[in-house]
Amino acid sequence: MQTVHGRLRRALALVREAAAEADEPPGSRRPGADPPPGARPGAGTRVAAHDRPARDGGAQGAGHDPAPATDLLVWCRGFCTALTRHHTAEDAVLFPELERRHPDLADVLRRLRQDHGMIAYLVADLEHALDRTTDPEASRDAVGRHLDGVGAIMESHFRYEERALGGVLAALDLVASRDDVLGPL
Repeated sequence: MQTVHGRLRRALALVREAAAEADEPPGSRRPGADPPPGARPGAGTRVAAHDRPARDGGAQGAGHDPAPATDLLVWCRGFCTALTRHHTAEDAVLFPELERRHPDLADVLRRLRQDHGMIAYLVADLEHALDRTTDPEASRDAVGRHLDGVGAIMESHFRYEERALGGVLAALDLVASRDDVLGPL
């Protein structure tokens, strides 16, 4: 579980970087800037794309480069999907099995499911904010606020889950695949 949570934490860090880049004025991105800590090998290729000439617009500076905003949409939607699928897998496979084997965990699992519902609501709000980021009139500050909210609740949820279930999960022998139990991460 900690491995999956770590991947989701790193994904959120990448999304936050993409949000910051989307807010930078055109041409302010430093060529060759380092990718964020924990980025996968090859993730730095995304950085180079920000400094490329617009494919359809001709020379650099011939207009607004949509790459940072597009990167934000892609990275953030990927993060939202991964987080949602992780929680869906826990709710569908892991938690019912834990309830069956450890009825004493019923209150913990109820709270974790409530967290999943709250996070799903926040993710939906984040996705609505993303839908508006390509609108020149919309403020990207809203996306940053949503990312902060999702990140804070997600981190609190992960810490609680790791504390409450860590020992049980370490000793649990499940027949289901890891992807079915924790999501495909």
